[in-house]
Amino acid sequence: MEKNQFRLADVILSVICVVFVAEAAAPVASIGNSQYFWWIFMILAFLLPYGLIAAELGTAYAGDGGLYDWIHAAYPNGKWAARASWYYWINFPLWMASLAVMCPELITFITGRSLGTFGSLVVELLFIWIVTLVACYPVCDSIIILNVSAVIKIVLALLVGGLGVWYISRYGFVNDMSARTFLPSFDLNSLSYISVIIFNFLGFEVVCTYANNMSDPKKQIPQSIVTGGIVIAAIYLFSAFGIGAAVDVREISVDSGLIDAVSLILGGSGGVLVGVVALLFLVTLFGNMISWSMGVNSTAALAADHNDMPRVFAKRWAKNDMPVGAAVTSGVVASCVCVLGVLIEMASPDSSLFWSFFALNLVMLLLSYLPVFPAFLKLRREDAKTPRPFRVPGSDTALKWIAYVPMVLIVISIIFTAVPLSFDAETLASFLPITIGSILSVAIGEVLIALRGKNARS
Repeated sequence: MEKNQFRLADVILSVICVVFVAEAAAPVASIGNSQYFWWIFMILAFLLPYGLIAAELGTAYAGDGGLYDWIHAAYPNGKWAARASWYYWINFPLWMASLAVMCPELITFITGRSLGTFGSLVVELLFIWIVTLVACYPVCDSIIILNVSAVIKIVLALLVGGLGVWYISRYGFVNDMSARTFLPSFDLNSLSYISVIIFNFLGFEVVCTYANNMSDPKKQIPQSIVTGGIVIAAIYLFSAFGIGAAVDVREISVDSGLIDAVSLILGGSGGVLVGVVALLFLVTLFGNMISWSMGVNSTAALAADHNDMPRVFAKRWAKNDMPVGAAVTSGVVASCVCVLGVLIEMASPDSSLFWSFFALNLVMLLLSYLPVFPAFLKLRREDAKTPRPFRVPGSDTALKWIAYVPMVLIVISIIFTAVPLSFDAETLASFLPITIGSILSVAIGEVLIALRGKNARS
């Protein structure tokens, strides 16, 4: 397939496929009605400014590197671009492993049969390596997968929201809907899930890495970010209302929450509709990983070309110039994480592997975005000569607010996700694996960056 195959509609659907994360809705729903405050607050304080910044940087510095391009342009002689590319890349195999862990349970919903430990591991590895294989081909070859996945995500969100409206029209609200319940909750459990809302809004820069497959990226990127952002915000709020109004949030698990919501709304039955929802949900997981893998692998390969990542990430397939080194390495790491997960589950059957892997990937991904916001301000101030087809409006003071508010929210989210703020046994058991995993991931990145810098100088 030739390049420049993406129409505006394709780019908008790609934004929805990349950014809208159906599996992340359940953890947020578990905090109750205060989720609505946090959704609206984060839309205004994070999604809007982050989307505007991504639109400006993505059109001014269009290329395959995404946020790496932006940070490297602002800090060409520092290590921040290298760190961001490492955090950005390592989050992906961790995320892929967390979704792979969900696949056996979804197949059980679909078929009614439990797979067992060995069968579950086989399914997890198949998921990982199918995604890895598809990621070795250009994004325009997968345009149908991305579009179908985006449409299915919208259908699932509308289905959950619609079922919620239907339920309350017949039976009334399940949860307490008094005004006080809508006030923001600041307990540690609620605040630890705020990072999931931010995670739900990340990914606009991935679509920017598709620029070479667009017919007019300088127009399509800002148009798709604005349109896609509005659609994503609307369907998040609608599906959140459906779950929060019709489902006792205490009964929703963090790993199969969407399926649980449909099942509980329908009276707890595991009928055909639940199986269909599980199948569609499974398809969206493939779409999520395929869309992100192409952006993440391109970013890692470009960083390796600049000696900011291990050389294996720079290896490309001569047939189509795709970054197979980064893709295969992701597959290997994700597979090892799943095998480790089986060993953990055998030792501790009650552990939530999905949330442990997902929270760790969440922390690393959030870390990768921290340098983007000061980079935006620095480039606007010191690189005015670069044409900007789209510019974030506002005075210098307004631009600082637009940049630093999302940055502060990311820092707060990382703290509440990865740092145990109380020291009882239950909290430590929940947080310490994430804390230790985050420290190890950062430390490994520092070692690799130091080694690459040493090799580049020699």
